[in-house]
Amino acid sequence: MYPSIAEVFARSAKQYAQNIAVRIPVSKGRHITYHQATYHELWELSGRMAAWLSAEGVGPGDKVSLLAKPAVGWAVSFFAVQRLGAVAVPLDASLQPAEVARILGEAEVKVLICSPNRYEEFLPLREEIRSLNRVVAMDSAAGTLSLWDVLPELPEDAPDMRPDHKELAVLMYTSGTTGDAKGVMLSHKNLTSNVEALLKVLKISSSDRIVTIVPWYHIYGLTTTLLAPVWAGAQVTYTEDYRNLLGVIRRVESTIVVGVPKLYHALWRRMKENIHGNAPKRWLHRFAPRLLGILIKRKVLHPEFRFFASGGAPLAPEVGTALRRLGLGISEGYGLTETSPILTFCEPFTKKAGTVGRQLPGVELWVEGADTDGFGDVLARGPNVTAGYYRNERRTAEVFTKNGWFRTGDIGRIDSAGYLFLKGRKKNVIVLETGKNVYPEELEWEFQQIPEVDEVLVYERRGKDRSTVAAMVYPNWELLQQQGIKTNEAVHDLLWEKMREAQKKMASFKRLKGKEDLNLVAEPFAKSVKMEIKRHMYTEEGS
Repeated sequence: MYPSIAEVFARSAKQYAQNIAVRIPVSKGRHITYHQATYHELWELSGRMAAWLSAEGVGPGDKVSLLAKPAVGWAVSFFAVQRLGAVAVPLDASLQPAEVARILGEAEVKVLICSPNRYEEFLPLREEIRSLNRVVAMDSAAGTLSLWDVLPELPEDAPDMRPDHKELAVLMYTSGTTGDAKGVMLSHKNLTSNVEALLKVLKISSSDRIVTIVPWYHIYGLTTTLLAPVWAGAQVTYTEDYRNLLGVIRRVESTIVVGVPKLYHALWRRMKENIHGNAPKRWLHRFAPRLLGILIKRKVLHPEFRFFASGGAPLAPEVGTALRRLGLGISEGYGLTETSPILTFCEPFTKKAGTVGRQLPGVELWVEGADTDGFGDVLARGPNVTAGYYRNERRTAEVFTKNGWFRTGDIGRIDSAGYLFLKGRKKNVIVLETGKNVYPEELEWEFQQIPEVDEVLVYERRGKDRSTVAAMVYPNWELLQQQGIKTNEAVHDLLWEKMREAQKKMASFKRLKGKEDLNLVAEPFAKSVKMEIKRHMYTEEGS
């Protein structure tokens, strides 16, 4: 029997009452202040919020949408919804009104709690969506009605429902085009079983101070940087300030940092440049890497720092190996929205390069249709796997086998010790006329190591007679201009020569064949919250 989210929260609010639960840095000129709440304060505020939502007609099973970046008010609202036995519908804060309206209508959302800067934009939705009774802002701002304005005095009997573990807790919409986003139904059991299993592998305690850049409206952020820390009584600091991230880590004396691969790829690139530009550091890196790592901890991170955690997209094996060699542990996880999300997690100092770890306790993995190298479709089963998509039986049937295995859509293999190695997304695979498969992620990693390449997308170019491998690149214009290279033609020539050299490490069938297969783009690619390029926006026009 798994507990409900409300039960987990109630237990931690009592056990860790005076611990800081959430902190949000707020910049005021050169000074940093924090909006924060202890577990006791979070419990009290969520009780008041639950009382207001109840007065607005929200009850068990009703939907409340949270459309904002992480804030104290976000946590207050989320746990208030759980205490009512209602269903939270977290939405990406950057979604456009048409996307929001479609989702709110489909989910029959009763209350929308949004960013204050979008309050006026969403207020008219009350007239458009029949179920929507109220729109309130997450924080106070001129001209808005915020949750802080509507909170009643502390009620004598704040709502405190304890829903069954099979009941729906979160309706998490996957990213996609306006008509393609699917509502993944996640029950209390799905989420708390995943948190419980994660904490058995990744030891987090009430003394940990976690810094995260992953927002809670993404399932990776919600599970690993809100629900798991609350279970353990830990402290969570959310920031979206990439530039000052190291400063935040030092100020809050962070022990764990949770991010996406793009963060760690950039971090290692900066570290590498710093090491190569300093003779003593080069010597330490070669002969005493752990000593260099200790110095980095003391000066750049914090002496009590434990490890990085990466998820949401593939981490380059070279980066994981390089950080671990310095004694900087990095634990990589793998999963999907439909699996709450974590299926596997590797130890921070694993010696197996390129693995996403072994399955969590209670999770089953199976590789279907493995080729001679052991790679095939990765299937999963366990208490963390969704029951399906909201009001979408057809799509639900497509992703489940007859005996209940969930098709992840990823290609991978499992070695004899149970470690999972991923090759890429099945839908991204380029199948050549020879029958050979090219995984874009492999080439993209090699090209990303070229300093003059800022962003790259490898895709399939379809011709009349055959398909070829091609790439779109957004150049690193700042570096190129420093080199005196300014014209598109000169940039194209330089990048082609460097990419041609880089892809020599790959089998010949995977390579771009000529300069015409390289296209420069004028702007950075649109990205998801995980900082992954939204491929569907480019591959069709690229092909």
